[in-house]
Order: sequence, then structure tokens, then C-alpha cells
Amino acid sequence: MNEDLSFRRKPLTPEQRQARDAARRIEAEKAMRDHEAAQKAFHANRERLRAERLAREAAAAKG
Repeated sequence: MNEDLSFRRKPLTPEQRQARDAARRIEAEKAMRDHEAAQKAFHANRERLRAERLAREAAAAKG
């Protein structure tokens, strides 16, 4: 049972590994910043809508 191992990748050099890790770290930091910005926008919009709803309910209660 001989397995064809020709599909395996060549091992990375230490410089290539460092470059890959740096690129992954930069991409992860960007993803976290994007996620945090989206969360802040979501919460700000939710609070705005909540305030509008409470104002409508207060106006409806007054008459």
C-alpha cells in the first residue's frame, strides 16, 4: 500500500512562516476592529430606535 504523498506542501522556511504569521495577525486584528465597529453601530442604532419607541409610547399615553 504505497501512498502518493506528492500532494504535500513543501515545508516553509522560518522567514516564510514569520511572514505568514504576521499576515494572519494583521488580518485577525482587522477582523476584530470591523466586528467591534459593527457592534458599536448596532448598539447605537438599537438605542436610537428604543428612544424613538419610548417617545412614541409616551406621546400616545398623553393622548
